[in-house]
Amino acid sequence: MTTTDSTTADRIRRNPGHHRVLTGDRPTGPLHLGHYFGTLQNRVELQRLGVELFVVVADYQVLTDRDRADNPAEHAENLVLDYLAAGIDPDRATVFAHSAVPALNQLLLPFLSLVSVAELGRNPTVKDEIAHSGRSTVSGLMFTYPVHQAADILFCKADLVPVGQDQIPHLETTRTVARRFNERYGPVFPQPEALLSAAPLLLGTDGGKMSKSRGNAVPLGATEDDTARLLRAATTDADRRISHDPEHRPGVAGLLQLAALCLDRTPEDVAEEIGDRGAAALKRLVTEAVNEYFRPIRARRAELAADRGFLRDVLRNGNERANKVADTTLAEVREAMGTA
Repeated sequence: MTTTDSTTADRIRRNPGHHRVLTGDRPTGPLHLGHYFGTLQNRVELQRLGVELFVVVADYQVLTDRDRADNPAEHAENLVLDYLAAGIDPDRATVFAHSAVPALNQLLLPFLSLVSVAELGRNPTVKDEIAHSGRSTVSGLMFTYPVHQAADILFCKADLVPVGQDQIPHLETTRTVARRFNERYGPVFPQPEALLSAAPLLLGTDGGKMSKSRGNAVPLGATEDDTARLLRAATTDADRRISHDPEHRPGVAGLLQLAALCLDRTPEDVAEEIGDRGAAALKRLVTEAVNEYFRPIRARRAELAADRGFLRDVLRNGNERANKVADTTLAEVREAMGTA
């Protein structure tokens, strides 16, 4: 398990069954190698330890920064496909979709009454997302996104939420909602803790953060030939001596980091092996390392992709489990508020 907090990690290992984790992704396209090393590996490890895992396919949140969802059902199935290929076990984890759990989304209304417009407007993550959305207007869903995320986390009473540093403000909103609800109506919700990932930020083929929307990612399900093609086109520089210098040589550093993750070595060690043989040798080594590492995962993905009915069953079963939990939580909320 990769986390910056050794105390939290030790506590999880000592008593994994006492913890529940909520995590997930928006179904806007295929997951990539950055997702795998940044979050999927950690989810699988938490599951292996015995932590109860809830994984949300956040289809409603696709609409935060776009007018409509593009092929939502297909993208949701492909997200489930990537999860299972990476090692998520649907018999041990609850994989569900936002849109299929009405009681979860009903929590948004009472939760919105617990935060002010000014507080939402000050959220730095929302402000950054708005600034980078390229949109002239901001939807109400974008503005209230942190509260919707609070509903995702609190409906199942998750006490741990894996996040990057940039997501801490969202989790603070969740903690605020939980605390204020408990103070106003009685103790119903935990105040979840952040499970801060220590996984390195994986750079894309252009030297920037690997992202679905930036066209610089290597998809988890890419073929070996596609992987080679994408990595051959990666940005490097003219210096033949390969060195790990993230500040001045981000493209080279990103490739070294990817190879190091796949080979379980350090980027500096990989750089030393390449020496002065240049970017072409580096790209060949990275391609071989990635294709070897992901070969069993991709084989599993191809096997699962042949049975779309199974993927739909996984989501349907997860939706049923999530609905039972959400209905119970909503009933507790109504009773506490006197609206039952």
